[in-house]
Amino acid sequence: MPTDARGGCLCGEIRYQIRGEPLGLELCHCRTCRLASGAPVVAWAVVRREDFALERGEPVAFRSSPDVERTFCGRCGTSLTYRRDTAQSIDIQTATLDAADAYAPTREIWLEHKLAWMVNDPRLRQYPRDVQD
Repeated sequence: MPTDARGGCLCGEIRYQIRGEPLGLELCHCRTCRLASGAPVVAWAVVRREDFALERGEPVAFRSSPDVERTFCGRCGTSLTYRRDTAQSIDIQTATLDAADAYAPTREIWLEHKLAWMVNDPRLRQYPRDVQD
């Protein structure tokens, strides 16, 4: 897995860089991730806040919960990040990385919200809620 990576949105308006090893690589089945992305599951690369930097553009921020901010491109709508106010990390949507294949998930979270027709990946660690719960 690369220690430096770049990514961005569909239209190219937003570009970002991450540095260092991710703290976690996960598939999230929670309802808010599904609604924010329009997908049945969302892959995240979790990095330290200081390891994430915007290179171009300014994403639009949305509070999906009182203590959670999600960002997306205001031009093309690509979902980009998830950040809890109290966390020292930021989650980057893995599919927005230029080299997304290098960041395969190692765990599935919020399985209690999983859609019934989604199949768990038995190779991944499984959590009914978040890793900390």
